[in-house]
Amino acid sequence: MNWLHVTFILAAAYLAVFLEASLNFPRSWIGVQIDLLPALMVYTALTNDIFVIAALALFGGLCFDALSANPLGVSVLPLLAVGFVIDRSREFLVRESIYAQCVLGAAASAAQPLVTLFLMLNLRVAPSVGWGALWQWLVLTVGGAIATPVLFAFFDRVHKAFDYQPAHQSSFRPDREIKRGRA
Repeated sequence: MNWLHVTFILAAAYLAVFLEASLNFPRSWIGVQIDLLPALMVYTALTNDIFVIAALALFGGLCFDALSANPLGVSVLPLLAVGFVIDRSREFLVRESIYAQCVLGAAASAAQPLVTLFLMLNLRVAPSVGWGALWQWLVLTVGGAIATPVLFAFFDRVHKAFDYQPAHQSSFRPDREIKRGRA
């Protein structure tokens, strides 16, 4: 496990939560603040082990709940559930396909708010649910579908910039000439 990669993932979670809380133009423009944590969880679940998934769920969920009206800790379990489901079916998923990334991002971004709503209703917290919530859920789903391939491309560039790349060397020099026949 590369700890620098884990640090970048957790820093991206912190930055995503900070930008969601501080930027008001998406919320005032479309009425919804796009949540990037499910898209980041899709990337983490497809590229890392369960410990990094749990760290992202705990850190990102607590940061998100600290800056929102949610009860503290209610976002941790939905993020962990999304990451766990993707991690368990990782060998059946195609990581490099942009279509698969969009579908997984949309599914994660659709499931995470529903599980959070279910938990909040069971905690007897009264969230405001109406027809506007359906619009918010649809925008979150589309936003997660768009954000997931962008996060994959970003972290692939970070990986290429900071990690050692394998050296593909042959045992033969490229300028060597092979003479065949009788000399």
